[in-house]
Amino acid sequence: MSDTNSLPPPPDLCETVFSACEDKAGLPLSKMIILGMLAGIYIGFGGLFATVALAGADSLPFGVAQILAGTVFSLGLALVMVAGAELFTGNTLMIGPVVAGRIPAGRAAGALTTVYLANFAGSIALAVVAVFAGLHEAGDGAVGRAAFELAETKTAKGFATTLASGILANTLVCLGVWLAYAGHTVTQKIFGLLLPVAAFVAAGFEHSIANMYLLTYATLVQGMLEPSTALLGISDIFGNLLPATIGNVIGGAFVALAYSAAYGKPVKK
Repeated sequence: MSDTNSLPPPPDLCETVFSACEDKAGLPLSKMIILGMLAGIYIGFGGLFATVALAGADSLPFGVAQILAGTVFSLGLALVMVAGAELFTGNTLMIGPVVAGRIPAGRAAGALTTVYLANFAGSIALAVVAVFAGLHEAGDGAVGRAAFELAETKTAKGFATTLASGILANTLVCLGVWLAYAGHTVTQKIFGLLLPVAAFVAAGFEHSIANMYLLTYATLVQGMLEPSTALLGISDIFGNLLPATIGNVIGGAFVALAYSAAYGKPVKK
């Protein structure tokens, strides 16, 4: 039985993460799709929670409101890591085992593509259900306005800015995943991921899967807001997701390759 009070040394933690990546790459397609959809929903729940926290937060100092939103957003990754789901951004850590020769590149690419699309499907499903639930009407429409204003901010960024922001976002998310794998208990896992996730949200960095939910939801509710708005479209969603996704892949690769190089590209025992 493992000692829940001791944390694994970095080389052992690297082996744990890379072994988990191997398992993820080898999942059956049906399971990959189901767990991918769940991750899209879970990260969407984090975005939903953060939007509620930001609704009517104008009276708070900017940094305080952002930290609050980031803290509650960590619900999403906590559900992924503890309940179990397949998240594209965290799974970009597969790049480390690929370079180490532990996962065929084609298998990893297929797994990442499948999970990305499943994440998108789950995010859209949650956004649609949230609209029918009338979430945008909460707080006399404050939740809907907060979601739209956040989406406006994200889609107004240029390609290079969004790409760089995506790199920083997934560097932090993958570090959160890395620290969660170090934990033996639910509490340890949640505390491990909490600060990295809160940091990326508070800083306003671009996480492709979170944006799938947020931008879809904001696009759906924009015509229901007062005053009525109609500024976001499909092109705005994909104009954000393309550079954010590229940046997320780079950020995940950075973490995976750095640890792979530091610990000698460990092989599975």
